Amino acid sequence: MSLISESLAITLKDIRSELRTRYNLIAIVLFVVTSVTTVVFSIGDETFTPELSAGLLWILLVFGSMTGLARCFVVEEERATRLFLQVSSRSISVYYGKLIFNMIVGVFLNGITFLLFLLFLPIEISSGWYALLSMSSSIIGLASASTIVAAIIAQAQGKAILFPVLMFPIMLPIVLVGLETSVIMFSAKFIEPEYNMIVVELSYSIILITVSTFLFDYVWSE
Repeated sequence: MSLISESLAITLKDIRSELRTRYNLIAIVLFVVTSVTTVVFSIGDETFTPELSAGLLWILLVFGSMTGLARCFVVEEERATRLFLQVSSRSISVYYGKLIFNMIVGVFLNGITFLLFLLFLPIEISSGWYALLSMSSSIIGLASASTIVAAIIAQAQGKAILFPVLMFPIMLPIVLVGLETSVIMFSAKFIEPEYNMIVVELSYSIILITVSTFLFDYVWSE
């Protein structure tokens, strides 16, 4: 079986598993709805500047990622299927399969968050195309960071504490660049698209995925 076929098979396995149990999906939806509702009632009649809007959005995205993207390897430990994956699949296929799965979950999680954010708050985006690029690069970045961290903490004690501790320094460049692109996205006076920050975010994600590819075999086999 080719690398692509093997990776997609693992992704489909995880999707079927999530759709069968729905625990993680329900937790994600509840978190997003609760978080957006809390923001709506706490802000009140406050004037939304692009900086405030970007900051609130990224608070939701970061904590949503902590909730929804951390379990891709933990479930293998809970279901005692880690050994089966190690025997039946190449480690690199496992990594890419989990990475694709986290990207799909990220689209679901961040998509719902962004849509509810726009629906319930008096905020407008300056360019739909720029918003799509900005959110897509952020999803790829968050998924690439969370996948390797989730693999590292899967067999550790205190997973709930370790994940945010390890995730924060890796995710920080993504958050900082994402804040910049979000400010542009929410700016009413959208003069000229600035794609440099999106290129930086995607470049960081590519570097992170490349490094994770080389390190994953050691993390997975230990």
